[in-house]
Amino acid sequence: MTRRTFLTLALLLVCIAATAQEPIIPSHELPNMRRFLPPPPDTASAAFQYDKAQYRWGLEQRKDSARCALATRDAEWSVDYMCRIMGGAMGITLSKDSTPAIYAMLTAGIFTADKVSETAKKHYMRIRPYMYYGEPTIAPWDEEELSHNGSYPSGHTILGWTTALLLTELAPEHADTILARGYMYGQSRVIAGFHWQSDVEAGRLAASAAVARLHADKRFMKMMKRARKEYKKLSR
Repeated sequence: MTRRTFLTLALLLVCIAATAQEPIIPSHELPNMRRFLPPPPDTASAAFQYDKAQYRWGLEQRKDSARCALATRDAEWSVDYMCRIMGGAMGITLSKDSTPAIYAMLTAGIFTADKVSETAKKHYMRIRPYMYYGEPTIAPWDEEELSHNGSYPSGHTILGWTTALLLTELAPEHADTILARGYMYGQSRVIAGFHWQSDVEAGRLAASAAVARLHADKRFMKMMKRARKEYKKLSR
């Protein structure tokens, strides 16, 4: 076996291991949201009045057929969906097959960041807007499952903002479009009726904390290095 073949095989094995949808950092070593973020707004607070105003904003956005359709598509939570929408923002194709190193890096980052919300979601078990108002969402197929899952923070927002931050680091020349799409993905949860605005904002902060923690992990930084090398070949 040649050295080049060996290195290619080693990279393939790393990518396969990294796409196993497991966090690269154990939950107990990640930032604890209950310690670095305040609890969700009290229902008697001005902040909750803002949440309610944003819920009404979301209902107005549904009248725009294009934005409503986008928010409906954004109900999907997956690495593959992130690759499709962010690849579009970057003008390239991102996928497990076409960009295995980038896909592996995103998978490790996303499934690690997702764990940051666990303790807060279970502790606060905040009621979701569609349940509070007794009104339908634009993705009814998710309503039953998510009714048993706390609203604070928004897991979808953590997914979108984590992806946006990692890809911005990878492709800073596309930062504006990447971050704009990541921001829109979070706002789609308000439009859909699944999250309060404060859930979304907490999700962005949680994602930022998770990405900072990922950058202190040597294994993840090696994955980022491979992803950056792969991206440079694509952008030549």
